Amino acid sequence: MPRGTLEVLLVGAKGLEDTDFLAGNMDPYVTLTCRTQERKSSVASGQGTQPKWNENFTFTVSDGTKELKIRIMDSDFATSDDFVGEATIPLEPVFMERSHPPTAYNVVKDGKFQGEIQLGLTFKPEINERHDCGFDYEESYGGWKHSSNDY
Repeated sequence: MPRGTLEVLLVGAKGLEDTDFLAGNMDPYVTLTCRTQERKSSVASGQGTQPKWNENFTFTVSDGTKELKIRIMDSDFATSDDFVGEATIPLEPVFMERSHPPTAYNVVKDGKFQGEIQLGLTFKPEINERHDCGFDYEESYGGWKHSSNDY
């Protein structure tokens, strides 16, 4: 299982369901959860259904990490915050390819499409300390590269 660091660029969202009584007054924010680690974006005050964040978040990836969960909420002053929708992003493709440019993911609530959220993802694998000593290793030879020098 991969170990390392997951960097998330939260770009923005569009076409979100407006949960406010006064249309267009929505103040969305996002919670990002990777296993037990949770991060929260700033509130996009007054940006309604087309918020922009352009914020970066970092998570430590360890054994068993399979997905990133995104929840979009509408910040309310006098009442509890409203749930707008969520997206679950599988991380296996990111682990294999190392990065995904900003991509739109579907936001759903109660099984219904509620808009899109745009995220960029980068995975930086943990460097194995045993192999980080300046030598070139070649895995097919048991970890040692054959020398081409004549002795």
